[in-house]
Amino acid sequence: MTNHKKTPLNIVLCYPVEPHHLEWLQQTAPDAHIINAGQEGIAKEIMNADIFLGHAKVPVDWDSVVKQGRLQWIQSSAAGLDHCLVPSVIESSIPVSSASGLFANQVAEQTFALLFGVLRSIPTFFRQMQSKDFTRRPTFDLHGKTVGIIGLGGNGRRLAQVLAPFRVKILATDYYPENAPPEVDELLPHTKLHEVAARSDVLILTLPLNESTHHCIDGSVLDAMKRGSFLINVARGQVVDEQALIERLQSGHITAAGVDVTEVEPLPQCSPLWNLPNVLITPHVGAQAACRVDDTTRMICANLKRYLANEPLFNLVDKRLGFPHPSKLWRA
Repeated sequence: MTNHKKTPLNIVLCYPVEPHHLEWLQQTAPDAHIINAGQEGIAKEIMNADIFLGHAKVPVDWDSVVKQGRLQWIQSSAAGLDHCLVPSVIESSIPVSSASGLFANQVAEQTFALLFGVLRSIPTFFRQMQSKDFTRRPTFDLHGKTVGIIGLGGNGRRLAQVLAPFRVKILATDYYPENAPPEVDELLPHTKLHEVAARSDVLILTLPLNESTHHCIDGSVLDAMKRGSFLINVARGQVVDEQALIERLQSGHITAAGVDVTEVEPLPQCSPLWNLPNVLITPHVGAQAACRVDDTTRMICANLKRYLANEPLFNLVDKRLGFPHPSKLWRA
């Protein structure tokens, strides 16, 4: 890591902290100025930041931030970095670290909620319940299926661990295919996306959004999937060509989909996804947790301590890829 100013530092926050989180951060960096900008103030306050901690959901002039030359480190409070990895930041010397894997348990639970929802026909039975209709209809099984995981980062690896007891065969793709966890039967390079899609009964998306993954799940990948297979997206909506997915769901090529993310959020009321009987939609809640801000701040404090000590950071990302190497993942 490059040398940085020790004091005073302006540490600008943009995630929903409470007073005790501010105390934790101040204890970690006692000489720093902690500025809780929030979404309403981040566009202005980031211009005076030495360190940025959080996730700006409003427009930020990153080009001007980089040009000013003051910002020394970006620590995202999210796993996805599409909110800050613009070309100027990627080309700069500013290190960026993520929250990859921090909410892997919650993402795995959300995946299972969507997966079992579509496998066991919960949307159909929920509609029947509303009309007091007790008709028995077919359902599908998870046991014995081949499950493909696209993107084996912190979330994908935890998901593989949770899936393994269901006696499934797990295939996965990743940019770093050299270190397969024991739960994964085959770990293939990211270039083998079509192969994994063709061999899977269930395809689960846990990959980041960047230039190379935008619409990577396009019509050709969806057509490669087995007729009657299932798609679960807990990644980012824009990794999927949504119109192509709608067409395959309407034709029955894909039996059902569970999506926690959509190409445009909130999902427009005019979207056909709302009315498809074989789709289960949740409003991007995969990483929600009662302990979210506490856990986020603990991780940030641990990384802040390492930054101030000039030690290697957890979750330091390859900015061109948008995610860290598996060896750099945060370990609580």
